[in-house]
Amino acid sequence: MVKLLLGFMLVLAVAGTTLAGGCDGDREDMIRECKKYEMFPAEPKIPPSAACCAVWQKADIPCLCKRVTKEVEKVWCMEKVLYVSNYCKRPFKPGYKCGSFTVPPLGQ
Repeated sequence: MVKLLLGFMLVLAVAGTTLAGGCDGDREDMIRECKKYEMFPAEPKIPPSAACCAVWQKADIPCLCKRVTKEVEKVWCMEKVLYVSNYCKRPFKPGYKCGSFTVPPLGQ
């Protein structure tokens, strides 16, 4: 019984760490450093700061993209997100999905 209880506590501890960790820090960093470059309106597109690019270089982008909802897309301009990712030399591949946004083929 004690082993079962200890095993259950270990599972809860690992699950809690995974849920708490995730990409919350990346999300907070992205909001703090990149928000003004990635929000609507779609124009003008402003070159992001070095601090914003540093966030892009270290962020877990697949994790962040899984959190992009329709509500997020009403505030964050995905065209600007694409522009910033390219500017910061961490471009999305054509066809990549971030939320409901699909990165268009090159040249479009």
